[in-house]
Amino acid sequence: MPDDKVKRRLTTVLCADVYGYSRLMEADEAGTLEALRRSRAAIARLVERHDGRIVNTWGDAVIAEFASVVEAVQSAIEIQQEISDQESVAPQASSMRFRIGINLGDVMVDGTNIYGDGVNIASRLQELADPGGVVISSSVYDQVHNKLSVGFDCLGQRPMKNIAPLTSYRLTLGGQAAGQAGLPLQENRTPSQSARAPGIDDRREPSSSTNAVSDWLGRLPRPVAVALTVSAFLITINLFTGAHKIWFHWPVAIILLGAALRTVLGRRPERDRS
Repeated sequence: MPDDKVKRRLTTVLCADVYGYSRLMEADEAGTLEALRRSRAAIARLVERHDGRIVNTWGDAVIAEFASVVEAVQSAIEIQQEISDQESVAPQASSMRFRIGINLGDVMVDGTNIYGDGVNIASRLQELADPGGVVISSSVYDQVHNKLSVGFDCLGQRPMKNIAPLTSYRLTLGGQAAGQAGLPLQENRTPSQSARAPGIDDRREPSSSTNAVSDWLGRLPRPVAVALTVSAFLITINLFTGAHKIWFHWPVAIILLGAALRTVLGRRPERDRS
């Protein structure tokens, strides 16, 4: 009897889609189709180089699968780099940028095609990517974050159509979203929302003494900060104009006393001031 059982496997799915494809076709059909042909040829070559295979192409989308998660991500990076190089010499009207999503998940196999949530999630992740960028699922991040010399910016849990929210990560190169040269990352993320792969930008430069003092003064009440600044200025003048005669202690004492009184009085409840 024939075996009608659905075959499944765990695989890494890459979904690539052209950003603004309809707009490009409206502006220049022939140029857009030619750019799409060149881009697909580059994608197919780079997917094959990393031991992947093209599963399907429809419209402006490309679906590929890889046995290795690391190879899939590396392939995505090279795809965006090569297409960016092509774009730099293409006419503006037909310049083409892809968004890429990558997911590691269970898929259903039907001949050479694959289906299921594993594919759908990759498709939704590419919708979260910037033009020229790459977004990966947390399952992919867990496998590659300590194996590739790239950064990862956590996007948190973003709502996706017909897909349960899941944590995703945006690839970053040199402190910028992959493929987005000249566009800095958003600065409103918290430390828990940001992750870096070892090997790139994971050694922070220590703060200079000037910056440390500035930060410390910024946390003090304004009158105290001003008084300390003026006092330091007076002490410096005294030391450089004649350290044998100390005179800064009296004006500094008066300034600090005034700042302390102003701070204390400024914090009194309003009823105590009547």
